[in-house]
Amino acid sequence: MMMNCVKLGVLAGLLLGSLALPAQKSYKFRVQLTDKQSTTYSLDKPEEFLSERAVQRRVRQGIAVDSTDLPVCREYIEKLEACGARFPSASKWNNTVLMQAEDENMAGRFRQLSFVKEVKKVWTSPDSIPARDKDRKKQVRNKWNRTDDFYGAGAEQIRMHHGDSLHLAGFKGKGMQIAVIDAGFFNVDEIRFFRKMNLLGVRDFVNPASDIYEEHSHGLSVLSCMATNEPHIMVGTAPEAAYWLLRSEDNDTEQPVEEDNWAAAIEFADSVGVDVVNTSLGYYAFDDSTFNYRYRDLDGRTSLMALSAAHAADKGMLVVCSAGNSGAGTWKKITPPADAENVITVGAIDRKGMNATFSSLGYTADGRVKPDVMAVGLRSSVVGTDGGVSFANGTSFASPIFCGLATCLWQACPWLSVRQLIEVIHQSGDRAQYPDNIFGYGVSDVWKAYHLGLKLKDKK
Repeated sequence: MMMNCVKLGVLAGLLLGSLALPAQKSYKFRVQLTDKQSTTYSLDKPEEFLSERAVQRRVRQGIAVDSTDLPVCREYIEKLEACGARFPSASKWNNTVLMQAEDENMAGRFRQLSFVKEVKKVWTSPDSIPARDKDRKKQVRNKWNRTDDFYGAGAEQIRMHHGDSLHLAGFKGKGMQIAVIDAGFFNVDEIRFFRKMNLLGVRDFVNPASDIYEEHSHGLSVLSCMATNEPHIMVGTAPEAAYWLLRSEDNDTEQPVEEDNWAAAIEFADSVGVDVVNTSLGYYAFDDSTFNYRYRDLDGRTSLMALSAAHAADKGMLVVCSAGNSGAGTWKKITPPADAENVITVGAIDRKGMNATFSSLGYTADGRVKPDVMAVGLRSSVVGTDGGVSFANGTSFASPIFCGLATCLWQACPWLSVRQLIEVIHQSGDRAQYPDNIFGYGVSDVWKAYHLGLKLKDKK
C-alpha cells in the first residue's frame, strides 16, 4: 500500500472535481523475459545507455558495468507489441517489460513467445479517475513566520543527528544529486520555498502526459524536509543538493504496477547519475488482496521493489526509504522495499527520541536488523500546499529528514562505497551496540559518522 501503508485521500480540490470515465477497460502486464541475447548494446560502450556521471559513480566504487545494466532487448519488445499491446516501460535490472492492452487475455498470447518466462497482470484500469485541481495555484499563500533559530522550523529534526555540525563544516549537499520518488509534487512550482532549489528535472512514470505539480501533495512534503533553504523560516537537511522529482505512485488505485513504475523510476535515476534516492512509499496490501505480501515475503528478494532497491545499491546508489506506518495496526511490520538489502530504512520518533507507535517494526524475514535508524516522524516540520510551514506524521517524513543528512555525509566522505556509508551510519547510532527491531541502530550522529568515515580514508 502506498506511502507506508496509509492510503492517503486525494486533495480536497480533487474531490470537488468531476470524474473522468476511461473510454475502454485497459490492462497492464509484467512480462518476465528469459534473456538479453538479442541486445544491440555492448558492455564495452556503457556511454550508450548510461550517463558519464553514472559511469563515474561506478568507477569510484570499483563497480563493473554488467549484463543487468544492458537495456531490455528492443526486438523482444517489438514482438510483444506485435501481439496488439503497447509498451509503457521496462526494468533492465529485473529484465521485465510492462505491456498495456485492452484484451484481458493478452497474457496467453505473450506466454506463447519463446523469450517470455512469466506473465503477471499488474493493473486494471479503474472505473473512474478524479479530475485534477486546475485551480491549485490559488491555494498558495507563501506566508512565513521568522524565528530566531537559523534552521527555523527544521531545527530540532536536524540537530538531533548533529547535522548542524556537518552543515557548519561546509557539507550541505552541494554537488550531490537526490532523486525523490513519490506520488506527486503538488504546487512545488508555485511555492517560494523551492525557488532556490537546484531542480534537475521531473519525470512521471505513471502517466507521462500528466502535470506532476497537479498530482498528490505527499511528495511536496517529503521534498521540503530536504530541499528548503530559507534561514530563520525553514532549512532542510540537504539545502544545496540538486534534485530529480520522479512520480511512481498512482494514488487513484493500489495495484502491483506501482512497483513496475518504481523500478523504472529508480533505473532512470541511476542512468542520469543520481547519488541518493529517497522513497517514502511502501506496499504490502493491494486492491486485489490476492497480490498481498506475507511476512515471509519480507526477505529482500520477493517484491520487485526490494529487488530493484538492492540492485540500486549494487550500482553505487544509496537508497533511503521509510519503514512504514503499520506499527500500531494488524500488519505491524516494515513494508517493501524497506526489507531490501543494503538500503537505509528509517523509522519514526518524536523530538524527544521516543518511538512513534505507528512506526513499523522489523526484523526482515531472514533476520536482518530493520529499521536501520530513526528520525523525527511525529510532528515533522514540512511545507504545506499553501506554501507555509506545516506539520505531518509518518515515517514518510523521517526518511527524507535522514536522507538529506546521509547525502551531506557522503559529500563529506566521497571515498566511501554505499556499503561503507551504511556501516558508518550504523556505527554512529546511539543503539549501535544493541540494535533491535524497533529502533534499529537508533538515532545516528552524522558528525560522528563523518569522523568514522575519515578513519576509513586513512586506511586506503
